[in-house]
Amino acid sequence: MCRACNFGQEVDTSPSAVHHAPLMALTVVVRSGDLKSQATITFDAPRIVIGRGDGCEIRLPDPSVSHRHASIRQRGSDYVVVDEGSSNGTFVGPVRLSPQAPRVIRSGDLIRVGRIWLELTTSQGLPTQNQNQTTKEIALSLVASSLAAEGERSAPRLFVTAGPDAGKELTLAEFDRVYSIGRAPNADLVLTDDDASRRHVEVTRRGTQIFVRDLGSKNGASLSDVRLDPKRDTPWPPQAVLALGSSQFGFEDPVLAALAEIETARDEQMQAGDSIDPPRVGPGESAPQNAAQVHVHGADVADAPIAQVPTRAKDPAKKTQGFRAVDAVVALLALIVIGLSVLGLTWLFRSN
Repeated sequence: MCRACNFGQEVDTSPSAVHHAPLMALTVVVRSGDLKSQATITFDAPRIVIGRGDGCEIRLPDPSVSHRHASIRQRGSDYVVVDEGSSNGTFVGPVRLSPQAPRVIRSGDLIRVGRIWLELTTSQGLPTQNQNQTTKEIALSLVASSLAAEGERSAPRLFVTAGPDAGKELTLAEFDRVYSIGRAPNADLVLTDDDASRRHVEVTRRGTQIFVRDLGSKNGASLSDVRLDPKRDTPWPPQAVLALGSSQFGFEDPVLAALAEIETARDEQMQAGDSIDPPRVGPGESAPQNAAQVHVHGADVADAPIAQVPTRAKDPAKKTQGFRAVDAVVALLALIVIGLSVLGLTWLFRSN
């Protein structure tokens, strides 16, 4: 049977059915989000886990995606996709997969996990270097683009928490740019602290980390009471306090905070009527292999809008707000019980 004929069928994984041809590398493109900054990562691993949780090879920050949603596995010379019992299902084209039932995927297939679309292609090539860092950066970039689309702050912010300049802040908007802090008038964050040097420390944002360097200042600087080595970049962990002169500093990264919130939230249960439009084909792109099969509420792949990645899970507490009819019944029964108790006590005291 040809490979195309196996599409949508359960895979025979017995030893006699396993091919021994070389396995092609698998490239996964996140097609939900901004077409101009598609998130792409290439694997040659025998098993690739897709989910919302930290530790997944494909990390998708959306509450409709389960913490361990689906996996892509090597079967001989083929790859198969398996739904791992997710809340909102895994789709190959328009077909929802049964949990734990593997299906062969073809190069160019479009699959959906929750509300997130992925395009899968196989080809000869090298896997992405430092995949753990890459998958984290993809997750952070999706969250950052969503925050920016909603008009919310997405860049890390450094702020003075104590000292004569308390309340001042500095936004670290650019990667790899060196930001200076000190009393010099041309410093990026100018201090009035007499114990600070003119150019006391430098701060740089690289990837997902913030680094701080003491510039050989007179009074030195420390991170959570650990003195910095002069002329050496030191990672600034979240929650750590930078101290220099009589001033203290903290920083916050709204993207990291939003990602942590999304990853720890419960799965958001999608409704049957939710419209999940497929990704459109960008300029110079060809339609995915099964794109012609994907029609959701009449949407066409060529002009459907890209799904937006939410920034945070819905607050479950909001679902229980309001005074429901059952609450009124419970309250009425409680009043009746209290009334009967009062009448019983009154009758008891009169009989005595």
